[in-house]
Amino acid sequence: MAGKGKRLRPHTLTTPKPLIPIAGKPIVQRLLEDISKVTPEKIEKIGFVVGDFGEEVEKDLLEIAKAVGAEGYIFEQEVALGTAHAVHCAREILTGKCIVAFADTLFKASFTLNTNDDGIIWVKQVADPSAYGVVNVNEAGVISEFVEKPEKPVSDLAIIGIYYFKDGDALRVQLDHIIDHNIMAGGEYQLTTALENLKQSGTKFTPGEVNDWLDCGNKKVTVASNTRYLQFIGENQIAESAIIKNAIIVPPVTIGENVTVENSVIGPHVSVGDGSVIFSSRIEDSLIQTNVNLRGVNITNSMIGNYVDMESLAKEVSLGDYTQLKG
Repeated sequence: MAGKGKRLRPHTLTTPKPLIPIAGKPIVQRLLEDISKVTPEKIEKIGFVVGDFGEEVEKDLLEIAKAVGAEGYIFEQEVALGTAHAVHCAREILTGKCIVAFADTLFKASFTLNTNDDGIIWVKQVADPSAYGVVNVNEAGVISEFVEKPEKPVSDLAIIGIYYFKDGDALRVQLDHIIDHNIMAGGEYQLTTALENLKQSGTKFTPGEVNDWLDCGNKKVTVASNTRYLQFIGENQIAESAIIKNAIIVPPVTIGENVTVENSVIGPHVSVGDGSVIFSSRIEDSLIQTNVNLRGVNITNSMIGNYVDMESLAKEVSLGDYTQLKG
């Protein structure tokens, strides 16, 4: 989760992308909770590979690990040198059964992880595989090939960025080998190189196909993912400290602590962060973060950062933290 999240600016100028809230919780927390639901064994350790996020963010991450019953570790990737390099930063806890996940994606799956498998690579069938790494599967249901962004269609099973390894020590050995011998592809150390080496040495990877794969790469898809996740929840989640006066709340929505909503219609598919105040507004299909002040606003398909003060008739917006917009 060490990337800069450039496609989601201005929101990621002040908040690391994995801490952007989806349906009231940070992306990375949603991801960890969903992984724990399909994992039959207790998750003991969680390592967060971060950039220079600062002590406050690191403290929040350790609390997120604690919330799912695990011990948290922080590893800083000082220079972005590829996916294999990022995972290698956490090499000290790569032992035993491991899951590797990239923290800008969410999923829903109906399967339970079989921890007796050598390895599982989670995939989703996509219409255009040319933008993704994909896998080929043989007749025995074992992955036979990894192909990075194929120009010609070879498979429509895209790798979503979540992997299970029964033998984390073997993964660590392969990552050490890649880094020590400076084995790069496209100018970076690639995790697919380690996967291919493990496959060649006898590891059998099987696909774990998910029902839904939610991207959080830019404003449009993040708002859509917030909408979809609220649909998964299916009902309103309103904090007891929220004050709702003369307002209509159309489910599903999440409304955080100490929020005031008055003379407004909120929903469907709206997340409102803690401490926000909304007057005389109509809001749907939008993601609103903390301490936001909205008056006379009519918006949809919008994403609003923290500490935004908005008085406008705008229809669709993407506003970063501490923005003021008055009509």
